[in-house]
Amino acid sequence: MNGGRIDTRVLARAAAVALLPLLGACSTLDAINPFAAKGGPKVAELQPFVASAETRVVWSDSVGKAGSYVFSPAVVGDSVYAVDRDGVLKRFEAGKQVWRVKVGQAISAGVGASERVVVVGTPKGELLAFSTADGSRLWSARATSELLAPPVVADDLVIVRSGDNRLAAYAVEDGKRRWLYQRPLPPLSVRVAAAPLIADRYVFAGFPGGKLVAVDLANGALTWEGTVAIPKGVTELDRVADITSTPVIDGRQICAAAFQGRVACFDLGNGSQMWARDISSAAGLAIDKRYVYVSDDKGAVHALDRDSGASIWKQDRLFLRQLTAPLSRRGLVAVADLQGVVHFLNRDDGAFAARVKTDGSPVVAPLQVGPDGIVVQTSDGGIYSIEMQ
Repeated sequence: MNGGRIDTRVLARAAAVALLPLLGACSTLDAINPFAAKGGPKVAELQPFVASAETRVVWSDSVGKAGSYVFSPAVVGDSVYAVDRDGVLKRFEAGKQVWRVKVGQAISAGVGASERVVVVGTPKGELLAFSTADGSRLWSARATSELLAPPVVADDLVIVRSGDNRLAAYAVEDGKRRWLYQRPLPPLSVRVAAAPLIADRYVFAGFPGGKLVAVDLANGALTWEGTVAIPKGVTELDRVADITSTPVIDGRQICAAAFQGRVACFDLGNGSQMWARDISSAAGLAIDKRYVYVSDDKGAVHALDRDSGASIWKQDRLFLRQLTAPLSRRGLVAVADLQGVVHFLNRDDGAFAARVKTDGSPVVAPLQVGPDGIVVQTSDGGIYSIEMQ
C-alpha cells in the first residue's frame, strides 16, 4: 500500500487481486493473475469457432514497453498518438510515422490529444504538452500528485486526474491551472488509471467509495453525485468499492462500474439512478443504442438492456483472461486479453465472431475507436489498427 492506496495497475486486471498482498509492478502473467498458482482455477484456453465476421490488421507499428503503467493511445481524426514509459512519443497517420520525439523523462500517463495539442504525464506529477504538428514542446504544468490516467483535452482545457484522486483543469494555450476539484476519500482506495470523461459542459469521473460525480467544465463546481456502489464488508480491504474505469455516455444516459460493487446507470442531467446490477468490474463497460456491455472480474462479458439492466446475454468462455473494457462497433463487441488476443463477439447473442492476435503481451489499456475500426496498444508497445466488417 502507498498512502492508503492500492495499486490498480495490478488490481484492475482481476478482482481477486484485492485479497492478496500488494503485487506492485509485476512482470509475469503468473504474478498478475492470482489464480495461476498450481491447483487453482485455470485461465480458459481458447477454443476454435467458425468466424462470422471479417477482421484484419490494417497497419501495425510499435512504441516501447509500458512497464507497470497503462498507456492508452489517443485517436484524433486519422492520427494515432502513443507513448511509452521511457518518454518516446509518436504520431501515426494511416499507419505511417509522422514524427517521433523523446520527451526527456519517464512517462506514466498518456495520451490525451486534440487537433492542436498532445499531452502526457509523469510519475512526478508533471503535465507535458506538445504540438500535434511537429511534436515540439509547448508547455509544462505541475499537478498535485503522480499522473496515471490519460489527460483529456477539451476545446480550451486539459482535464487531468492525479493519483491523489483530484481533478484539475489547465489551459490548452499556456498550461495555467483554471480549477481544482477534490473530495473526501475513504481510508483505503485504489490507484486509478482511468481517464475522466467530458460531455456537453460537464466532466464525469468515478471516485473511491463507489461515487460517480459530474462537475462543471467551466469552473469545477460539483453539479451532482451518484452512488454506483456502497462499500460492504468488515475490513477496509473488503470495503474497497472504487470506480476504476471511465464512465460511458449515450444520449441522456451515463453508466459506470465499480470494483467489488455494481454497474449502475444515471440520468445525465440530474444524476438520478435509472437502475443498478450487482456485477463487479474493474475493467469497465461500453454502451450503444441497444445495450450496456460489461467485462466482469472473472472474465465474462455481459450485455444488459440499457433501459432496465436486465440480462440479454453472457459470454463466459474467456474465464480469467483479464479482459479489457468492451468496445461496441459495427455490430460487434470487442475485448482484448492477457495474451494480446482481441476477441470480437456478436452484439446480438455474444457468440464469437472473429479473433485477432497481436504480439502476445497483455492488453491493459482500453481499446480505442479508430478510423478503420479499433486501435489497440499492448503492454509491449505494439500498436494495431484493426478493421471490422
